Amino acid sequence: MGDTEPTVRLEVLAGGDGLRQERLTRELRDELARVNGVTVEFAAAQAVPESGRKGGTAAEMVLWVTVAASARPVSQMLITVIKEWCAVERHRKVSVSEGERSIEISGRPDAAQERLVREFLRNGEESP
Repeated sequence: MGDTEPTVRLEVLAGGDGLRQERLTRELRDELARVNGVTVEFAAAQAVPESGRKGGTAAEMVLWVTVAASARPVSQMLITVIKEWCAVERHRKVSVSEGERSIEISGRPDAAQERLVREFLRNGEESP
């Protein structure tokens, strides 16, 4: 991932349900992979030995999304895709982080959350 390409960290929040989080994270990855100018990768899983679980990876599933530097409107498209994906089921939530900035997007946003999303996008446009 180059220095000129904004990288965004996404985490689907599933209230501690690891299987649901994994399923939803894979769904979101597939949805984002369809957007031109966007590259989506899973963060490296950390080995965590847990008794009673198959495999030895941490339940946390994180996506790294890289937006092509020349695709400024893609940042807005990225947020739009996440919002639409969350809207399919009102309990879906995604934490979006870019550097020190972060926001949670839910399936049933209220006016305050919509305002925060607009501010998040506006501040992202002001960044170099």
